[in-house]
Amino acid sequence: MSAAEVAAVSGISEQVIVEKFGLRGKHIAAADEHVSDLSVTAVGRLLDETQVDPKDIDVVMYYGSMWRDHSVWQVAPHIADRIGATNAFAIEYDNVSHGTPMALRVARDMLRAEPELETVLVVAACRESYLLDYGNERSRFMFNFGDGAVAGLLVGDSGRNEVLGAHAITNGAYSLQVKVPGGGSVAPEGYRYLDVLDPAEMKGGLDQESLPNFVAAARGAAERSGLELADIDFVCLLHTKRSMFEALLSQLGVTEEQAVYLEDTGHMSGVDTLLALDRAVRDGRVGEGDNVLLLSAGTGYTWAAAVIRWGEE
Repeated sequence: MSAAEVAAVSGISEQVIVEKFGLRGKHIAAADEHVSDLSVTAVGRLLDETQVDPKDIDVVMYYGSMWRDHSVWQVAPHIADRIGATNAFAIEYDNVSHGTPMALRVARDMLRAEPELETVLVVAACRESYLLDYGNERSRFMFNFGDGAVAGLLVGDSGRNEVLGAHAITNGAYSLQVKVPGGGSVAPEGYRYLDVLDPAEMKGGLDQESLPNFVAAARGAAERSGLELADIDFVCLLHTKRSMFEALLSQLGVTEEQAVYLEDTGHMSGVDTLLALDRAVRDGRVGEGDNVLLLSAGTGYTWAAAVIRWGEE
């Protein structure tokens, strides 16, 4: 879906979509392509590339969008079954857009705490473009939402690409601001698209808090890794508006050449930061010994970060 197409359905000019939203286009899942399908495709490519036998996976961890194939349903067991991970147990949790740093933190801690576990598959998918009502101005900041999936393998004592430290900050005062109002026990038959309770109140608060909390999460992750922000070589961010992206890079002391901006995909819930890392590694922008910061935030509202040291020991 191009920026021009987003402009056409939303009534926002294409120039604003490109320059302010930072969106040149985004991918849209097929009508019959669900979160489980996107996840299985990503995992299949990963296993083919790494030559890992799915029977050697100990844990299948899903951390993507809450809008799955079915309501009140877990997708992780279904993914495990479809990929043939017959020896794995499945877990999942709802950490939306800040999912990747949290997933890496949880998976790392599981591997450390339980020596019998050796391989954790983390997978996230997003199909939230279908939750957008382009006629609802309250939700316009989410018009960059697209669809996609990502998967990764964490292997205990592999001696490479170590997850160092992680940190997160939550302000639950925003917990009711962004949601799909209908479909839950409060309003079973209510509005079935993403909505914002009070856009002015949310924007006013986040304009004051968001940038400092992003930086605090990043600094906390660096410190828990035995590093300082000046030691960060590359940054993988969630997709956000262009002005926030530039402000974050300035505060973190890195250049645009040291970051990935997903202007061709938009925002895909928990997918963004791991996808950004994948792109950066494949195009040679992340190399041996680099300290990579994965930094994101999700409605609720939580800012989360994790640091990976890339390459062989």
